[in-house]
Amino acid sequence: MFGTRILRQAAQHAERTPSIKFLGKRTVPSSVDHTPHPHPASPTHSLPEAWGSGSSHTTFSSYRDHAQQFGPLRKTIKSGDGIGGHSGAQLGPIQPPQGYAFDRNELPARFRRIPLTLAEIEAIESGGAEVFA
Repeated sequence: MFGTRILRQAAQHAERTPSIKFLGKRTVPSSVDHTPHPHPASPTHSLPEAWGSGSSHTTFSSYRDHAQQFGPLRKTIKSGDGIGGHSGAQLGPIQPPQGYAFDRNELPARFRRIPLTLAEIEAIESGGAEVFA
C-alpha cells in the first residue's frame, strides 16, 4: 500500500543523473569563411558561370530579393502592388486553367471520394466499439 510512497521518497533523496549530456558552452568561431562554395553533392562541383559578375547575385540575400516562390520574396511590398493593392475585379476571372480543378467534386467520378455507407458511419461514430460488442 505504501510501496509507491516509499519509492518516491527514495527517488527524491537519490542523486539524480540527467539523461541528456551537454558538451559545454558554445562559442562562435573567430573567423568564418563566407566565400561561396559549390555544394558537395553538386554534379559539376562548380558555381554557376555568371556567379559574382555584375549582373548576377553575389550573396544569398541579393538572390532572395529577386527570387520567385509562390510570389516575390522581396523584403518590401509596395503599397500599390502588394497584398490588397488591387480589387478582386481587377485581378480577372477565377476560372481554373484547362485540366485543373479547384474542388474534388469537379473531378471525374473515378477520382472522387467514395460515399460512406451507413455501416461505416456507424462504426466511425461509435469509435469502433460496436466491433467488440
